Order: sequence, then structure tokens, then C-alpha cells
Amino acid sequence: MPSPPSFPSSSLASSSHRWLLPALLIIAIVLAYANSLSAPFIFDDAGAVLKNPTIRRLASLAIFAPPTDGSTTTGRPLVNATFALNYALSGDHTWSYHALNLAFHVCAALTLFGLLRRTFSFCNFSSATATAFAIALLWSLHPLQTETVVCIAQRTELLCGVFYLFTLYAFARASDGHALGDPGVAPLRHFWLSLSVAACLLGMATKEVMVTAPLAVLLYDRAFLAKSYSTALRTRPRFYAALAATWLLLALLVLGGGGARGASAGFGLGISPWHYLLTQADALVLYLRLAFWPHPLVLDYGTAVVSSLAAVWWQGLVILTLLATTVYALARQPRLGFLGAIFFLLLAPSSSVVPLVTQTIAEHRMYLPLAAVLTALALGARRVFGPRAHYAAFALSVPCLGFTFARNADYASPLAIWQNAVAHRPHARTLTALGVALLHAGRPADALPYFARALTLDPSHLSAERNRALALLQLGRAAEAAPLLAALPSREPGEAEEFFALGNAFVREEKFAEAAAAYQRTLRLQPDHAPAHANLGNVLLLQGRTPEAIIEYEAVLRLRPDDARARANLQLAREALR
Repeated sequence: MPSPPSFPSSSLASSSHRWLLPALLIIAIVLAYANSLSAPFIFDDAGAVLKNPTIRRLASLAIFAPPTDGSTTTGRPLVNATFALNYALSGDHTWSYHALNLAFHVCAALTLFGLLRRTFSFCNFSSATATAFAIALLWSLHPLQTETVVCIAQRTELLCGVFYLFTLYAFARASDGHALGDPGVAPLRHFWLSLSVAACLLGMATKEVMVTAPLAVLLYDRAFLAKSYSTALRTRPRFYAALAATWLLLALLVLGGGGARGASAGFGLGISPWHYLLTQADALVLYLRLAFWPHPLVLDYGTAVVSSLAAVWWQGLVILTLLATTVYALARQPRLGFLGAIFFLLLAPSSSVVPLVTQTIAEHRMYLPLAAVLTALALGARRVFGPRAHYAAFALSVPCLGFTFARNADYASPLAIWQNAVAHRPHARTLTALGVALLHAGRPADALPYFARALTLDPSHLSAERNRALALLQLGRAAEAAPLLAALPSREPGEAEEFFALGNAFVREEKFAEAAAAYQRTLRLQPDHAPAHANLGNVLLLQGRTPEAIIEYEAVLRLRPDDARARANLQLAREALR
């Protein structure tokens, strides 16, 4: 029987081996996500890209001043700049956005591989390279990562992951098993320490989770290099001071967004810290379960919160037990404790007491924490089954690749992904999103029941009411749609299109007075809406209100001087006055 293939040992072996495993890792990731490159914009992608005016000109400094409305890019200028690059490359076509997301995921996987390999070599593991490769492979192919990689807006998580891992990796390279006082390696060590600080600084401009990176480096230093925290700080005081200084950039970005993420995160937004904390006990247990059994995966878990400790008592007990075990391990077994600490540290900004009101549970938050879970499992398997336990991870990576490829198919269309979400989490937002997908697919009659279900669950869900009215318009039921739209509170210019559609529906029914009122509402919301001016002019002309019609045609020509139809209608109206 042939012997199993061998891998390089903990000595960072030959150049052929050095390139072979990274190449295999890249090939596996590309195969897993090959069917995701044409996925459309979904969910938070609208705010990040489609409704983001700051990314329209790559040469403008506005790309580093993202909207402050609490959307995905608020306070994250580096992410916003990458979206501007994509917009310059492909506009509203998604291929370049997905390609760059995939490239960032590859970078994160390679950095994780390098970090684990060096860390295991510090621990004098046999088969350190093979174990590191197995963990990085399983992490990069795990189906739980699909939301982060495929949803364009989750580039925030991807970029933060790259910089977070590289901050640790560069620090590991600076140490790299050399004597800390060896003058012969000092220049190289300073180079890598500088890169670590630079990565940390860039990470602060990608996502608030990066706030924990300096603490993660200190924990890593204590676990694998220094004898104590005080020794670590005394040995590299300037390095840790520089890492801490990167918090200033994050503070400036947060304060620049109003001190919080607009209406999406922070205190005083309708969710108490205690209820959010209870919800996160349930969320963390869910994340751990999905790490072991990634089904079902759900794009949107909604905004529900747990209001009673009795509802999550056992989940809370599990999390408290894990926390206590982590604290004990940090004191007695720092290397094992580091895994638990980094898991909780990474999740603390989003899964503790600061409410994220737009999404209380989200799979993308497990992007980096999953690495800690899989590493702990690999080390446990190694202890039980010996140094060749990594072969089990290689075996598991095959179905993981298949499941990831299959999950990507759900993202192929809004209809598919929201059908999946409604099947597992039928709350008001997923029901409305599925209804909207049906509406865009030209199936308004099929969409209406989903809007009705959403409004039954949440009568105040304005999006469901608004889209219900639009479905009625598509069905030619303008009289039913009109009171629904009129009762909605005014929002922003985007709402103008809905009243424009209402006006067009009334014109088809030859209800010109109602049509004129709808077009006038459109123009109150968006005064530069040229088609609404034109159609209002036509309706007024049909009603015999010629002087008013002339005013509307003149407004069209101010907005569109080359509009031949408006010019012809204006001439017709003027002749009618003679």
C-alpha cells in the first residue's frame, strides 16, 4: 500500500514546497468560488455601491469620505476607495467587485497559512507546515465564509481580516525564532515590526473590529514569545506604543461619523445593551454550531432580540463556561488560552453590549473567529490522533468545497437567496425582500402575499407597504395603490419614482386629475425629475390648463435643453394660447 504524501516539516523547507502549498490553496479557493463572480448586488450592496455617490469618480478625494448615514462604508474610507476602483473598472457590473473580494479572501488565507506555520514552528510541532496548511485550507473553503466572500458589501470583513492577520503575521516574522537581542537580525526585525504597525493602521480604516488588533498582538506575544505581559511591553515599548497610536485613526473615523455608525449601531437606538447581550449569547452558540455543521446558512437573521434570560439560559451558560475556561487557560496554558481569547476578542465589538440594530446576528462576523475554532479543533485532533491528524482536515476540505460551491448558487439571483432566507428565517425583512425580488421578476401577483405576511408580522414595516403599493400598480390597480402611497411618510428623492409610477398608472386609466397630483408629489420630492415635469405638462394640457403646462415644458428644457419632444409640446401649447 503506498505511503501517504509527505509535507515539509516545521523548518520552512525548500522553495518548491514553499510555493506548492500556497498554489494549491489558491486553486482550491478559486474552484470553490468560481460560480460566484456573476452574482448580482444583494442586500447591503445597494448602500455600499449602488446608492453611494462618493465612489463615482476615482480621481476624487471623495472616495476617502464615505457617506455618514450608517451604511456599510461609513467610517471605512479604505473600503470605500476599493469600491471606487471597482466602479471605475466595471460600473454597475458586479464581476470586478467579486473578483477583488475573492482576491482579498485568497490573501487572507495565505496570510493565515503563513501565520500558523510560523506559530507552530515556535511550538516545535512536527508537521507544522502540513497542519497549518490543513487549517488554512479548511478555513478558506468552509461554507460559513460564503456570505463574507460573495456579498460585495462584506468587503469590510475581508479587508479587515487581511490586515488583522497581517498585523499578527508581520509580528511573527519580526520574531521568527531569533534571539530578541541579536543585532544581526535587528534591521529585518524592525522592518517587519513597521509592517505590522502599518497593517494595523490600514485595518483601522476598514472596520471597527480592528480595534482589538493591538491587544491580539500582545496576547500572541505573551503566548508564544515573552514570559509575561510586562516582559513583552518592556522588550518592545516603541512598537506597542505605535500599535496603540493606531487607535487614534479609528477614533477620528468614528467621531467623523457622529460618534457611532449613524442609525445602524450604538446606544439609544431602541435596543438595550442587556437585551442585545442576551441575543449575542444565542448568536455565539449558533456561530459555533455553524462552524461544526454549516446548515442552514441564512443571509439575513433580522433584528429580533432576546428579552428574557430564561430564553437563553443554557446558551449563556455555555458562553460563560467558555469564557471562564479561556481566562483559566490564559493564566495556566497561554498558548491554548490565546485561541479562546482571540475568538472572544474578535467578536467583542459586534457581539457584546453595543447594539447593532440593523442586524443582531450575522454569519459574516465569524470570518476570522472561525480560524480560532478550526485551529482549536485541529490541535485537539492532533492530541488524540497524533501528528498526522491533519489528513482528516484534508478529507473534510473536499465536501466543504462542494458545499461552498452549492451555497454560492443561492446568490445567483435575488429570488434564489431570498427564497432560501424565507425558508429558514421568515421575518418581515426577508419576506419583503422576497416580494421585491418577485416584483422585479415581473410577478407582482406572487409578491403580494409576501408583503401581506410581512405586514402581519410588523405592521410598521414601511418597505413592505411601499412595495405592496408598487405591486398593485404593476397589476393596474392604481386606485388601491394611491392611498397606500399617500399614507407613507416622505423619505428622500428615491421615493419620487413611486409617485411617478402612480401618475403613469392614472394616465393609463385616464384619471388625469389624480395623475397630476401624483406627478406634483413626485416633483415635491425631486424637483429635477424631468420626466415628471414632462408628463405633468401633458396632463395639464389635456385638462385645458395650458399656461401651467407651458411652465412644466419650460422646466423640462432647463433640465434637458436637447429634449425634442418637450420642445415640440411647448410649441404646441403656445400655439393653443393664440
